[in-house]
Amino acid sequence: MGIGGCIALIGVGAILTFATDWHSDSVNLDLVGLIMMAVGIIGIATFTSIARRRRAVVAPTVVQQDDRGGF
Repeated sequence: MGIGGCIALIGVGAILTFATDWHSDSVNLDLVGLIMMAVGIIGIATFTSIARRRRAVVAPTVVQQDDRGGF
């Protein structure tokens, strides 16, 4: 799941929690929304930590040229 999916989970969870007034006897939509937001936040944290590890810093190679114009 990419960062877009995580943001979508947070958005849908916030809509379910704060913007709906549907009531069901079998499902608590406020709790489902909170769980979706939590999963989205955990997903963003995991995605950014993995992406930070992938960006390895590589030392630049230095090409030295001698006085005669060759390498």
